Amino acid sequence: MRKLIEFDDDTFDKLKQLGRDRMATLQELADEAFADLLKKHGIPIDLKDALRKSARLQETTRLQEATRLQQATRPQDAAKPRPAAPNAARKRGRKR
Repeated sequence: MRKLIEFDDDTFDKLKQLGRDRMATLQELADEAFADLLKKHGIPIDLKDALRKSARLQETTRLQEATRLQQATRPQDAAKPRPAAPNAARKRGRKR
C-alpha cells in the first residue's frame, strides 16, 4: 500500500543523511519509526507480537487470580490482637 507523507526540506535532508549513515533506505527508516511508535502505545506490530501480548495478558490474569485466592483463604490480620506500644502504657499511667 502506498501513502504520501510530506516532510519539510530540512527534515527530509536529515532523514536522507541518516539513511546514508546507517546504509538504510527511507522506507526502512520509516518502518522502524512506525514500529517503535506502535510498540510505545502497546499495539502489536504483527501476529507474533499479538500472540506474545495475549500470552502475557493471560499469565498476568492467572497470577492475579491466584494471588486473590490466596488472600481470600488467609486468616485476616485484623482478627489478631495487636500489642500496645510500650510508650502508650507509660503515657496512660502518668498524670500531667
